[in-house]
Amino acid sequence: MVNEHGTDETVSLSAEELDRLFNIGIALSAEQDMDVLLENILTAAKEFCNAEGGTLYLMDPAQNQLVFSILHNDKLGIKMGGTSEKKEIPFPPLYLYDPETNEPNYSNISTYAALAEEIVNVPDAYDSTRFDFSGTHKFDKKSGYRSKSFLTVPLKTRTGQVVAVLQLINACAPSGETISFSKSMQRLVEALASHAAVAIDNQLLLTSQKNVLEAFLEVIARAIDDKSPYTGAHCQRVPVIARMMALAAVMTQDGVFKDFELSDDEWYAFHLASWLHDCGKVTTPEYVLDKATKLETVNNRIHEIRARFEILRRDAHIDYLKKRLAGTEPREALLAEFNARVKKLEDDFAFLAKSNIGYDVLSDEEVKRVHEIAKQTYYRYFDKTLGLSWDETERIKDNMPPKTNPHEPLLEDRPDHIFGGYNRGEIHNLSIARGTLTPEEAKKINSHIDMTIEMLKAIPFPAHIKNVVEYAGGHHEHMDGTGFPNRLKRFQMSVPARILGLADVFEALSSSDRPYKKIKKLSEIVAIMSGMAKGGHIDPDLFNLFLTSGVYQEYAEQYMKESQIDQVDIQQYLVEAETLKEE
Repeated sequence: MVNEHGTDETVSLSAEELDRLFNIGIALSAEQDMDVLLENILTAAKEFCNAEGGTLYLMDPAQNQLVFSILHNDKLGIKMGGTSEKKEIPFPPLYLYDPETNEPNYSNISTYAALAEEIVNVPDAYDSTRFDFSGTHKFDKKSGYRSKSFLTVPLKTRTGQVVAVLQLINACAPSGETISFSKSMQRLVEALASHAAVAIDNQLLLTSQKNVLEAFLEVIARAIDDKSPYTGAHCQRVPVIARMMALAAVMTQDGVFKDFELSDDEWYAFHLASWLHDCGKVTTPEYVLDKATKLETVNNRIHEIRARFEILRRDAHIDYLKKRLAGTEPREALLAEFNARVKKLEDDFAFLAKSNIGYDVLSDEEVKRVHEIAKQTYYRYFDKTLGLSWDETERIKDNMPPKTNPHEPLLEDRPDHIFGGYNRGEIHNLSIARGTLTPEEAKKINSHIDMTIEMLKAIPFPAHIKNVVEYAGGHHEHMDGTGFPNRLKRFQMSVPARILGLADVFEALSSSDRPYKKIKKLSEIVAIMSGMAKGGHIDPDLFNLFLTSGVYQEYAEQYMKESQIDQVDIQQYLVEAETLKEE
């Protein structure tokens, strides 16, 4: 420790002072909020010295700067940074090195303390020749204040790294007179600085780890979204809806959620869970996620079937012309036969094309019609075994097709259509009664929640955010116990988990980029969700809050297409929460 004149001044601490510091050190080490921590450090230092004011700078090693983090002056009534209402401090950072010459900035007392790693005690700034106090003098002239004594202390970790600089101004005697900082004040502040440096370093380390974790997890979520050009942004938008709903629940002053609160740790766990609720989809093939039609794999195979119908129509036309040339049948009869054949082909293809889209539910009779159409044949002239990859060749080696085939089925379910756990057969897929997914594809998509839980369980989340798994893993559970993967009922789930379930449903329904569904109006979406709330799919209390709080409208205005937003009479969609009683 040196004073302005470079004199070494080492003083021991009394038992009382050590006890006081010990208690402060415990309090500092226990504080998890950086703003509160910095304010406690500055407040304790001021109290030790009965100082009028002080500043705490944080080191920015990347920019070689000291950044104003908290500034207090009791006499002037200034309180900025920390927990104060005025968070922003309107002063530029202090450069440790001159931006032009790269020379160390020893003229500023704070940057000197950081660079030299020394405590500096200045009895009177107006008598100082060692440091540049011109800025201080200008401030005093403008404000009418008198800056006199300064105590500037670098906060160093155990490894010797300067993480902050603490500066106190104008120590005061019991009489109120401004005095210099005494040896006893210095020793107390120096000892405090050691505790403070460790506490700040720990907080910076925790913040850094937290930022790395968040960034990594958000990268994963964005990678999942990027897998699909259609479901993109789902993992990014669900957190938006979820946070809106959680805030609405926390702000509610009456009703079911009047006592609902989330601690800082629970908020953080909820944030991570909302970003990671679909992380298991990294194991789901893109073509399954994006399957917009029944025949879609990497491409929509309806084009292949259309080509076969084109062949059948051309064959019919050729047959008609041949018979005309033969002259054995009446022209009118031949034309009527040809037109009937063409009409049948057009009707059959239109039926298959509509079935392929999957918007409507297929009846048993319609499924039967798919199978009947499939029995038609066309003539194949070209070798079906040419131009195949090695693995496709391997799949058909036991069922090698003939080089030509005069009776090639119009639609097929071949052995080589079944591989990788999926049946890609044309008849099999066109016969799907509801939607576009086969049972095995639907199972694979649903299994993403199992993978999500498995992946999240493998991450060693600290105890204070261990709820991430429960929050994220429950968004496909239904309130009546019919959901998956664990068939939980409402009372077995936390509110955050239920919120994520509602957010997931709303984002999926409101998205305008899903190829397997029509774009829906806001009123349609609310009507569907009302039915889901009544049917035990989503939480009725949360759904009511979703409407009455205006979350649905707020989100729609920010993220939905203008053409989707229409008037919603929420009164007709509110549901009786008593429809789901705890068992």
